[in-house]
Amino acid sequence: MPIHALQLARFSVVFVILAALFWGLSGGLAALLMAFGWDALVVSFYRGAIGLIFVLGWLALRSRDSGLSQWRLWLWSAIAGVGVAGNFSFYFLSINEGSVAVAATLMYCAPVFVYLISFACGLEKPSIQKWTAMLVVMTGVVLLTGIYTQDAGFTTMLGIIYGLLSGLSYAVFIFGFKYAATHGSPQAILSIALAVLVLVLLGLIDIEQAIDVPGSSSWPLFAILGIFGGGVSFILYIVGLKYTAPSVAAVVAMVEPVTASLFGVAVLNQSLTGVQIIGMALILLTVTLLSIYSGRRRSVED
Repeated sequence: MPIHALQLARFSVVFVILAALFWGLSGGLAALLMAFGWDALVVSFYRGAIGLIFVLGWLALRSRDSGLSQWRLWLWSAIAGVGVAGNFSFYFLSINEGSVAVAATLMYCAPVFVYLISFACGLEKPSIQKWTAMLVVMTGVVLLTGIYTQDAGFTTMLGIIYGLLSGLSYAVFIFGFKYAATHGSPQAILSIALAVLVLVLLGLIDIEQAIDVPGSSSWPLFAILGIFGGGVSFILYIVGLKYTAPSVAAVVAMVEPVTASLFGVAVLNQSLTGVQIIGMALILLTVTLLSIYSGRRRSVED
């Protein structure tokens, strides 16, 4: 292994942790921007657009074997782009309807949706263990969101739907990225995916408000969100994941919802009840175990 590769391998887990940390902070920054009156879709648009600039720079530096001449790369990357557009947008919409902690944890249900899609497409065989895990996750969702009582006020029903849709969208991104990866480089895939995100959201956002962003006092927050939440984080994650065991990456990924929750409590004065904490723990623990199991199985198959 070349010296530079050994250095990357040594810091691979740190890269994945930093990526998850930046993604967790993204939810808190988006909540601040929306509290200042910015629309969730405009915030999502700038996160993706600024991130695209950084990913394009990465592609320019690593342009060999990009696969950009392969139409299948474009197809699957476009699907990944629709997924990441939905993920960003529904996540921020969910935050706007409830809290950062609830929205982040609901988004973290993405691996469950991956399994359900795999079952429907015949890519995975259902088992008692998998269905049990999904039942535990659903129980966690009920406890976290408080949908069992009208007085809980943890989040709105729309916030719950948006949160689950953000997880489903992330699952679509995972599938698109997985199948695109056999036809080209990660840099090319992310460049196409984020470009699709920009095009999709360009047709949905409030253009007048989007034009006001660069000259506003909130611009530094938009820049930080885009640089670290949409650009640097993806690069760190892809580089780190190359040298990190899937089981380790699955555990480290818990940094994202935990960071988002702590930001909500410490900065936004949001709170969690004991019941919500139990629900969050059920979801995070079960999803992490599912991810570890899936990663180990892929390693054995490879």
